[in-house]
Amino acid sequence: MLQAQLAAIESFGRGEPSDLSVITVPTLIANGDNDRMVPSVLSEELHQRISGSELVIYENSGLGGVFQYHEEFVPVLTKFLA
Repeated sequence: MLQAQLAAIESFGRGEPSDLSVITVPTLIANGDNDRMVPSVLSEELHQRISGSELVIYENSGLGGVFQYHEEFVPVLTKFLA
């Protein structure tokens, strides 16, 4: 069972990226520029692949950028949700 799961993960990892152009709802992408789990370059790629998306990158922050910069993020989020 474990070998089958590992094979599936390996196979998925080599697959083509999903077609994100089918996303038609407003999308907000927020990240820190020093995020080790989701590097900001991946957020930028996601932004390019989702038409009309909005990207916010917080400088000098990591994974918790939206928490570290909550005073800046909350107005951005509130405007986005309005």
